[in-house]
Amino acid sequence: MSEATVVEHAPELKLALVQTQLAWHDREANLEHFDALLEHARGADLVVLPEMFTTGFSMESESQCEPENGVTHGWLLAWADKLDAVVTGSVIVQAADGSYRNRLLWACPDGQMLHYDKRHLFRMAAEHEHYSAGEHQAVFSVKGWRVRPLICYDLRFPVWSRDAQGTDLLLYTANWPGARRMHWNRLLPARAIENLCYVAAVNRVGTDGKGFAYTGDSQVLDFQGENLLSAGEADGVFHASLSAEALRAYRGRFPAHLDADEYELR
Repeated sequence: MSEATVVEHAPELKLALVQTQLAWHDREANLEHFDALLEHARGADLVVLPEMFTTGFSMESESQCEPENGVTHGWLLAWADKLDAVVTGSVIVQAADGSYRNRLLWACPDGQMLHYDKRHLFRMAAEHEHYSAGEHQAVFSVKGWRVRPLICYDLRFPVWSRDAQGTDLLLYTANWPGARRMHWNRLLPARAIENLCYVAAVNRVGTDGKGFAYTGDSQVLDFQGENLLSAGEADGVFHASLSAEALRAYRGRFPAHLDADEYELR
């Protein structure tokens, strides 16, 4: 990361994190539920939903998938337009090549749709047997901020999370179970500190169709790993604002990125 890539002349970035329960394998019920919640996200520039927010964390990719331009694709774009904000979260998609993807959809208020496919598939749930892994990192722009989305298990892999593009905000969307709550709460600050950037992470609450419990802990962290927002186990929409000036100032005072090792992903 070079100094030239630090966000320049950007305003505050306003986030809305949606932490809630998910109905198991019931897209219609989930979208109806989020319709009510998203009314409370107004005023945000970036609205973040959990991983697989229409189904829960399911390995039934064939029965639960949508086509690339399916119902949720249109629903996200409609909400992005209503809120005049980016609205994002991951869903089960069957790609044009026939593969199944855990895909983060990035709906823009101008009608553009971008995406990121989850790179690291959760072996302990056999996710790698039901989905194809993403091949590329993604960096998206919101109001001049460089935002890099990642999905759940990606958090455990520092090379994939490591910043080589001047990222201002690392964004994780997840279904991270309560059994490994401590790992979630320790890894997120590490990613913020090592990358000298903000981190926002959205998890779900409640119990899924397999009986796994989720304890939330959606949060926003600054570049020193300090909490700006912690949702705990609450159900709702949580707001936070990020300061570009504070980020620039910290990187100027502590430019550890200038001594980072060079590497190449394959």
